[in-house]
Amino acid sequence: MVVNRVGDLGLAVGIFFIFLFFGTSDFLTLFALASHMLELNVNFGSASLKLADLLAFFLFFGVVGKSAQFGLHTWLPDAMEGPTPVSALIHAATMVTAGVFLTVRCSIIFEHASYTMFLVSFIAAVTAFFGSTTACFQTDLKKIIAYSTCSQLGYMIFACSCSLYSTSLFHFFNHAFFKALLFLSAGSVIHALAGEQDIYNMGGLDVYLPFTAQMFLIGSTALASFPFLSGYYSKD
Repeated sequence: MVVNRVGDLGLAVGIFFIFLFFGTSDFLTLFALASHMLELNVNFGSASLKLADLLAFFLFFGVVGKSAQFGLHTWLPDAMEGPTPVSALIHAATMVTAGVFLTVRCSIIFEHASYTMFLVSFIAAVTAFFGSTTACFQTDLKKIIAYSTCSQLGYMIFACSCSLYSTSLFHFFNHAFFKALLFLSAGSVIHALAGEQDIYNMGGLDVYLPFTAQMFLIGSTALASFPFLSGYYSKD
């Protein structure tokens, strides 16, 4: 909760600045005025910044919190203490995807913010690498999948920083399905083992849980962008 409040503060400041300069937070008005307003220079403290960079920076602060980018990512693995169906919802549909959607929705602001876009691409690339490598050293079944989500969110935000918003949104949807499948499969394993989550206490479960094993295989291969599965078309 504390980590997300930090991100929320940045998002709130970004919204306040949008309202201050545009007189509204309505997207249609914002888009209509964007080409004229976003190129203006404004004084922020002792620095003179382009309005687009100022707005994009604070909006991205909110994205870092919501979509677990490097620096404010710590809440995501810790949230794995909750019930597994809730984890599936958080990772697939609600919480972590909010930042990606915000970036896509506010793309016109980010497109005018060249300096902030460099920062976005750097943080996203670090997140993609950090999340995937950290997952390799986890022993908790759900935390492995959680760090994998961190990595995938890095991919999505990095795509946005390269102006590939449609590609990012495509992976956003694909990821929702195979990540929900992975979490529900993990829940099936944990339930079958009476609450055990340490992978070193597991093994040979495909004999006892054949359907779950097949679902895990499908979800994992999609996540690894195996040819002809959804992740192959969006992630790669």
